[in-house]
Amino acid sequence: MSKQEILYLSQQDVVAVNLPMSDIIQALEVAFREKGEGRTEMPPKPGIHPGGGDNFIHAMPAYIPALKAAGIKWVSGFTENFRRGLPYITGLLILNDVETGLPLAVMDCVWITAMRTGAATALSARFLARKDSSTVGILGCGVQGRTNLEALKVLFPVKRVRAYDTDPAISGRYASEMSKRFNIDVTPVPTPQQAVKGCDIVVTAGPILKKPHRTIRPGWFEEGSFASLVDFDSYWDSEAMKESSKFCTDDVAQLMHYKGVGYFQDIPPIHADLGELVAGKKSGRENARERTMTANLGLAIDDMAVAPKIYERALEMGIGKRLPL
Repeated sequence: MSKQEILYLSQQDVVAVNLPMSDIIQALEVAFREKGEGRTEMPPKPGIHPGGGDNFIHAMPAYIPALKAAGIKWVSGFTENFRRGLPYITGLLILNDVETGLPLAVMDCVWITAMRTGAATALSARFLARKDSSTVGILGCGVQGRTNLEALKVLFPVKRVRAYDTDPAISGRYASEMSKRFNIDVTPVPTPQQAVKGCDIVVTAGPILKKPHRTIRPGWFEEGSFASLVDFDSYWDSEAMKESSKFCTDDVAQLMHYKGVGYFQDIPPIHADLGELVAGKKSGRENARERTMTANLGLAIDDMAVAPKIYERALEMGIGKRLPL
């Protein structure tokens, strides 16, 4: 029997592969079209909750035949990690060979999670936002505040960003960094209302909380705008969400699972999931006046769409360490 090996890719290795955001969006579009056509396999993610509260560790398996992608992500989110100087999200991903089932690679999932989440927002916006959207409001100026803006810049003519964070120093650093990186006007704003009103696209990217703080009030969400709720419904008052004419998600079954364990207790009716939008089975934006919204949960097919591309580029570039099974 031949010696079996896996490729181990550290967080530094995954970053060094430098997969472009445009490629990630394209991979997710394939994955969600396949999902919309019923050709993916993705059971609801089971989880454990060490320490209680809003901490979680989730197992996220998926299979995408069209991309020859199969595997699982074991990912955690611990809300108090920042006090220890640690990232909120950590974890590992295992990529398997779809013909033999053998593991091909084990890779850090932090960069992948950050980038594919931003890509899912942009892909949703392709169907739900106005094509001329140029002003973006970011609430929560951490990792997701960065990758969501990066992804939106790929598909939309973004010219202005209004950035809010509960810590003004963080929004100030974000504004300086993002304005230089993308050569656009990024302005830190002192109130959350200023990051919502007047914006074509709004991204809320704070911690995921079972009990929403309901900061965004009715009347702030502008006619014709699109919102991406990266932090579930944590930022939104229920009446503000109900101002949306189309409330979407990336997977209805998983949203209902979360609803059953205490999240999403007062949300609008679900119009469509992202697979239905990409496959053309449900309508996206139909006019310039609609308020539209998505609460993408973060799916295993997102990760499995990206992992094979990371693996292939790492092999081509000679990145990573081979380990015996």
